[in-house]
Amino acid sequence: MQTSFTLAQLADLHTVESEKILRACVHCGFCTATCPTYVLDGNELDSPRGRIYLIKDMLENERPASAEVVLHIDRCLSCLSCMTTCPSGVHYMHLVDHARMHIEETFQRPFADRFLRGLLASLMPYPQRFRLALQAARLGKPFASLLHALGFRRLAAMLRLAPWHGPHRPLKPQIFPARNPQRGRVALLAGCVNDVLAPQINAAAIRVLNRFGIEVIMAPGVGCCGSLVHHMGREEDALAQARANIDAWTSLPALDAIVITTSGCGTTVKDYGFMLRTDPAYAERAAKISRLARDISEYLAALPIEAAADVPPLVVAYHAACSLQHGQRVLRQPKYLLDKLGFQVKDIPEGHLCCGSAGTYNILQPGIAERLRDRKVRTIERLRPEVIAAGNIGCMTQIAAGTMVPAVHTVELIDWATGGPCPPALWDYQQRSARRSVAAAG
Repeated sequence: MQTSFTLAQLADLHTVESEKILRACVHCGFCTATCPTYVLDGNELDSPRGRIYLIKDMLENERPASAEVVLHIDRCLSCLSCMTTCPSGVHYMHLVDHARMHIEETFQRPFADRFLRGLLASLMPYPQRFRLALQAARLGKPFASLLHALGFRRLAAMLRLAPWHGPHRPLKPQIFPARNPQRGRVALLAGCVNDVLAPQINAAAIRVLNRFGIEVIMAPGVGCCGSLVHHMGREEDALAQARANIDAWTSLPALDAIVITTSGCGTTVKDYGFMLRTDPAYAERAAKISRLARDISEYLAALPIEAAADVPPLVVAYHAACSLQHGQRVLRQPKYLLDKLGFQVKDIPEGHLCCGSAGTYNILQPGIAERLRDRKVRTIERLRPEVIAAGNIGCMTQIAAGTMVPAVHTVELIDWATGGPCPPALWDYQQRSARRSVAAAG
């Protein structure tokens, strides 16, 4: 793609990077076939190619973001399926991140939009605040359908996603020693919502790592990875959160890896080197942290994992989270581990398409998110699985809202097969099924 940025514009390092990305695009349109929003409605402006044109025009002409540009950029899930498909290597992720920064700086959103985004940014990255918010959400959850009927669709979506059970307390910084002779040491990123919504995920990861000789450190000072505000265009907030994590991790003894159980967080941490490339105080350390970052499945695949219990050979529908398959290009390891441990792993048709979770997307764009979820659930249920496995809590929550099939984290199944407890969601489902069978027989 030909560009016409001025030398003055190219003095900005963000613009320099965006120009490189724009020039790589050859208008081929392969990206449209795998873009969830384009697949749903066929609107060119809701495809990567269409958004690229909008971003190019806005940046080249130094225009404030228009309502039309904001509409179509906001509809982008940042699933990055287009990057997997693109034969020209267009790094769409960094381009759309730049566009979101420009929108945040130049566009005045309606008050309700500003309020909701500000609320999410001030609650979700902070586990204690998020925990209090979930307690309040339980009171409003019965009124979600009424709010939806009254036109408050985003508020209704927030309440529907909140669990009926009370939130849990996040893990405190501590060290979990290896149970067997120690062969390694890792830091674990707890994630903002994992321990509050589903503490069994990190608990399973810690048990598996300890079981196979890995010491696990929950470092003091580590907080949100920055992805939530980063995808809202609040770059300074994202960089501040990234710097805090880098400071905390680089103060630890030598690490073999930084292990992450939420794939959306993993994509962002692996991008710290790029995000802080112009910061002389952090560039080198950020790049080092990015090199250390590993999804839990990546790290476990390199260990001598063996089954220790006779778990049933359940049919597992493996949902490859977008941030894992497209953002991190981790494709083989989760399925390899599940298959090795005796599960019958099935790929989901249209597995490249997003489930609609995408961080806060299912709150900010509930209509599109629900359509994508329903499409995903239909393809999953055709497989008749006994359990759904995913590597991201957002995907698990989104998919579970549309099906009775239990959705669990991949590491929960790995833990179960190597000597840990049955995943709670699967256990509850099996107990309910057993009660229904007894009732039917009686």
